[in-house]
Amino acid sequence: MISAFANTWKIPELRDRILFTLAMIIIVRLGVHITLPGVDGTVIKAFMDAQAKADPTAGGGLNAMLAIFSGGGLQQAGVFALGIMPYISASIMIQLMTAVVPKLSRLAREDGGRQKITQFTRYLTIIIALVQGFFVAKTLTNPDSMPYLSGITKYGILVKDQSALWFVLATLTVVAGTMLLMWIGDQITERGIGNGTSIIITVNIVSSFPAALIQAWKFFITGNQTGAGVAENPFRAVMMVVMIAMLLVVIAGTIAITQAQRRIAVQYAKRVVGRKQFGGQTQYLPLKVNYAGVMPIIFATAVLSLPPMMLTWFFPGEGWATKINGALGGGQPWHYVLGAIFIFFFSYFWVATMFQPSQISEDLKRNGGYVPGVRPGKPTAEFLDFTMTRLTFAGAIFLTLIYVLPALVGTTVGLPLDSLVLHFFGGTSLLILVGVVLDVMRQVETHLIQRHYDGFLRKGKVKGRYDRLAQTGNAASRTALIYLYTVVAILVVLGMAVWFYNRSN
Repeated sequence: MISAFANTWKIPELRDRILFTLAMIIIVRLGVHITLPGVDGTVIKAFMDAQAKADPTAGGGLNAMLAIFSGGGLQQAGVFALGIMPYISASIMIQLMTAVVPKLSRLAREDGGRQKITQFTRYLTIIIALVQGFFVAKTLTNPDSMPYLSGITKYGILVKDQSALWFVLATLTVVAGTMLLMWIGDQITERGIGNGTSIIITVNIVSSFPAALIQAWKFFITGNQTGAGVAENPFRAVMMVVMIAMLLVVIAGTIAITQAQRRIAVQYAKRVVGRKQFGGQTQYLPLKVNYAGVMPIIFATAVLSLPPMMLTWFFPGEGWATKINGALGGGQPWHYVLGAIFIFFFSYFWVATMFQPSQISEDLKRNGGYVPGVRPGKPTAEFLDFTMTRLTFAGAIFLTLIYVLPALVGTTVGLPLDSLVLHFFGGTSLLILVGVVLDVMRQVETHLIQRHYDGFLRKGKVKGRYDRLAQTGNAASRTALIYLYTVVAILVVLGMAVWFYNRSN
């Protein structure tokens, strides 16, 4: 595996793609820390520093979920405050409509239909970003109404000019940030490595990993805010080692389930055309155990986040609304119970919507293929539906366990259920990280094998999550890379100058 990493730099095209991806990642992370116009960044800095000092183990829950898609941009009130989430929401909605609406389904199978659907997705992204951007601007004018900014008014006024012009400017800036992220994601997909949207989300998740390590060190080694340290509980350090070992086991299990599949044998009839014979061989139809991927967890999280937000906006200060808010908040038992139920339901819903056994059966029949022991047509569709239903049950159980695993680990070791540390033991973060890493390794391995280099594994190949992905554009030219890294260097120097200026004051 080490030799495979070394060989990546021996292939010019692969090296250029990796360098281009790294440059785009730097731009994404720099944009997170650029505050919106009219927002006082010193107030945000004072609030974040006070939160870090007050509770070194907190910061999970809602804040951790926001960091998944915005990378801290929402807490920083940056131009990337919405992150890539509007595009993700639009993609999910269009994908569901494509499976449900016959007209869109026919359009997706036509020549050039995918390009039109992508265009529809971008238009819908703009609409969603405008709505969410308006609510972000409204939240900044009354930050105490949102949990992740509660108490910030003690450190100053966040937005001094709350005129209509500022609302328009802030909303358009946030929308422009989302559009820039969407364009960067497309560029990474075409000229870089991996799926650009997934890479951006993964980078946002990894950006919170150092903070999680610091929190774990303070809790297990130096003691938490209550002063309980190693001298009082000598087993804390051992517990941290056990948690690291448990994390490795969870990651290995997640990789195994993510790649697990049921291979259905498909036999094709022999056909003689002239002097050539076609068919007669056996191929396999792979059905994934975790066919829904991370979508059920995203759906469940979105559904659970709606009631607290709606109650906060429409019934501020009401006792019953505050009680429901506290019961459904991140880290609460009812939050995990309802989340597990929703995940189990949405797993079947996603498979029923996206997996079409009748269409697969008709395609096999049209191409002369059949499942041995099963008659073509409706019996094949019923067999595939029955098999997928059993696989979905196993996948739904796996997703439910992954979702509640952070709560189980936190209860066992004594960490708060909303701790940022626990979000790397399961849930959306872990599934996205594993899927994206496997996808990137698969694409890198493809480039290596095409140039007659060894892959990452001695036997077999790495199975990626996005089997349909392939770079459609050429790698960035050397001149473009030089210009790109020049711009990145200028941005980094300016960012360091601003950082030193703030530190000196």
